[in-house]
Amino acid sequence: MIRTILGAGLLVLASSCAAVAMPTRNEYLLKCSGCHLADGEGMPSHGIPNFIGQVGMFADIPEGRAYIMHVPGVVGSSLSDQDISAVLNYIMKTFAGKSLSPDSRPFTAEEVARLRAENIGNVVEYRRKVANILAARGLTAPAYPWP
Repeated sequence: MIRTILGAGLLVLASSCAAVAMPTRNEYLLKCSGCHLADGEGMPSHGIPNFIGQVGMFADIPEGRAYIMHVPGVVGSSLSDQDISAVLNYIMKTFAGKSLSPDSRPFTAEEVARLRAENIGNVVEYRRKVANILAARGLTAPAYPWP
């Protein structure tokens, strides 16, 4: 009897955890995978960077975090700031791998709201600035062919 109750409780807990993770994954699939693909590989030949093992370096510096908020799919998203932070944290957990430092902090709704409100100017030029900052730290940002 106790095993049955314990087993049922664990099943409910597991399904609750899956219910939290699934909507975030679904938001990624609906809002991000059109360009970055379901597996995060992107389409580098079309100027869409590969997330896998690379996206974390952007989350490790303030300028990179600001850049992430201004890519077209984020800054123009219909998602709430809370949902954007959840999707970005999903991306980091799922695709960043070793490119994300152990000291990196998760995105929060407050940070998303603040960074989306900042004016970074031309996003392509800003991305080049971020790539230069990363290069000064010995990191190579993924190729970015935009003029």
